[in-house]
Amino acid sequence: MTKRHSAIRLAAALTVTLAGLAPLAVAPGAAQAAVPAVAASYSSLMYRSLTADETMAKLRGTLAAQQKALQTRSAETTAAVQADAAAQKSLTGVAAAHAAVRERLTKAERTLAAAKTTLSAAQKKRPRDTAAVIRSAKAVEAATKVRDARRKKLAQTAGTLRTAQAGARTTAARVKKALAVQQWTSTTIGQTHKQIAAAGTAAGYAAEAGKLSVGVVAEVRPAFTTKDTTTVYGVTVHRSVAFAFKRMVDDARADGVELSGGGFRTKERQIELRKINGCPDVWKAPSSSCRVPTAIPGRSLHEIGLAVDISSGGRTISRQTKAFTWLQAHARAYGYVNLPSEAWHWSITGG
Repeated sequence: MTKRHSAIRLAAALTVTLAGLAPLAVAPGAAQAAVPAVAASYSSLMYRSLTADETMAKLRGTLAAQQKALQTRSAETTAAVQADAAAQKSLTGVAAAHAAVRERLTKAERTLAAAKTTLSAAQKKRPRDTAAVIRSAKAVEAATKVRDARRKKLAQTAGTLRTAQAGARTTAARVKKALAVQQWTSTTIGQTHKQIAAAGTAAGYAAEAGKLSVGVVAEVRPAFTTKDTTTVYGVTVHRSVAFAFKRMVDDARADGVELSGGGFRTKERQIELRKINGCPDVWKAPSSSCRVPTAIPGRSLHEIGLAVDISSGGRTISRQTKAFTWLQAHARAYGYVNLPSEAWHWSITGG
């Protein structure tokens, strides 16, 4: 598989949802109920192996986006803090101005009260001093105007104060929200870092799957039904290997190699082939005793969909073919191992 495939894999591999091709561990349905857990584990590990690079690329892309978002969030927080500081400073000034106007109003009210007292005294004085009464009345009138003007001014500064207070509350809430979003973004970055650190490698997952292959055969065989198979590009295989087989065919095609072949076959067909291939004894003669090596019925991995006889261009492959060379270099990455005595026979155990 060449580097030129990575871009295609990044766009497509993580969203494979074709019925019957997704790993068994993802969403087993009623038709897969009889499949042992080891097959589901094998399928899941192979899926992780074949999508490990794409998964890592996606995680790194997510991390880069999160880090860029954090820069934006940090800038928003800084701007919010600055706006809040300005709003608080403005509020302090407005509050001080309002307090000063209130104090001047208090003084104007005291002045008016004194003027009224003087007027009252002038009005009661005998003999009456008309000039003094007029002067006192004018003083009351002037003090009343000052008092009213300062009341109006106080009402204006009170409105300004309310606006400033609302603005300060808004900027304070903006700071709180900006800090929360910044913290959330920082937390997601930490989580993505952990995911990257915990992510396995393609080779590691493949190695784990390889350790299960013999167990898959042992546990699948007694529980196997045809419902546990699916068809991939015309080849019927066990569901636990469907995703890996499809990827192998796709990647080979991308390298200019066409792969097809015969996968699952019934026990009856195996018996028929034993006869056709001239095995001395259908049930006892070793595979090597047949004109074309053919496993004893009940022992073939074809009977449980875990082996494929590969063909290319409509012909069974040999060691001299381009397809065999490609498989020799890449098939193990997809969980397929060659049976040395049969260039065309590939299975999850090599048996």
